[in-house]
Amino acid sequence: MLNTFNLKKSVSFKTASCVLAAVIAGAALLSGCSSSTPSASAPAPAPAGAGGASPAPAEKPLVKVTQVTNWFAQPEHGGNYTALAKGFYKEAGLDMTIQPGGPGVSATQIVGSGKAQFGMGSSDEVLLARERGIPIVAVMTVFQKSPQAMLVHKGQNIKSIADLNGHKVIVGSGVSFWEYFKKAYKLDKATELKYTGDLSMFLSDPASAVQSYITSEPYVLQKKGVETESLLNADFGFAPYANLMYTTETFLKEHPDQVKAFVEATIKGWNYYKDHWQEINPIIKKENPDNPEDVMEYSAKTLQPLVFGSDAEKNGVGYMTKERWEEMNKQLVDLGLLKAPQDVSKAFTTEFIPKK
Repeated sequence: MLNTFNLKKSVSFKTASCVLAAVIAGAALLSGCSSSTPSASAPAPAPAGAGGASPAPAEKPLVKVTQVTNWFAQPEHGGNYTALAKGFYKEAGLDMTIQPGGPGVSATQIVGSGKAQFGMGSSDEVLLARERGIPIVAVMTVFQKSPQAMLVHKGQNIKSIADLNGHKVIVGSGVSFWEYFKKAYKLDKATELKYTGDLSMFLSDPASAVQSYITSEPYVLQKKGVETESLLNADFGFAPYANLMYTTETFLKEHPDQVKAFVEATIKGWNYYKDHWQEINPIIKKENPDNPEDVMEYSAKTLQPLVFGSDAEKNGVGYMTKERWEEMNKQLVDLGLLKAPQDVSKAFTTEFIPKK
């Protein structure tokens, strides 16, 4: 379980009053001076509502919420961990827990069941979940362009997804982007091999391709002396929003104030992480010690145009458009991954994203 920052605030106050001193030994009247503690002979302070000073309002308690990420802690979650570490969630009234994802962890099911309030995924995942009866709603995105890419060995003259025909392609079974590429680029001559996270098959065959994230694998392999090139999925027609944050329709309806607080604090975290990743990466590493520091540095730099570029450059982090959602909707229907189009107006909202 990840560290949370449960700092408690206490508020103390004293009510001061100024009273008129009594006549002493029949002498002249004297003006009294203020004191934080009334004297025995002074009249008691008037109760609140009866002309006396009102006590300061008690501070509202923090609301406990949980967000589930899509993998173990990494720079791709930098803004979320920043908001936790810098107290942005706390300032927004949230006692936040970040629960890491990983193999076999379904954030959509965890959030859909109410065991967590917020989850992390992609726009195609949201649409597919809604068709399965899990009514989740995206409230912001992190990546304008997904870092997912097809990785190939340098010098193989593979410059387009279409060039993968005749090559071995190591990819997850049934993943949306590969189903799209097979149909859009007629990859009937590509040999599909199951991706397990192990790069040994890719390394043993210089003519092969493997799914990857441009924020990690290219650098990791370069350290091993293997030069590669990346074909960013978004540049070849399949462009879901990635690492977007979602909640359920019910939670959105019942707690819009908490959703607003969450979105604003998360975006604040990402804006801070942009220029202060050196400060935050060690915190992320504590949550996932397997992260090599140099790979994290590479990731923090490489992800920036994907998060802060494109539409976010003008409209700010988190921004989403109906056109992008409709395009993804259509692609999934065309592929047969969705049986029927989804109502995208129910699948996402930009209501809580601050205007830039």
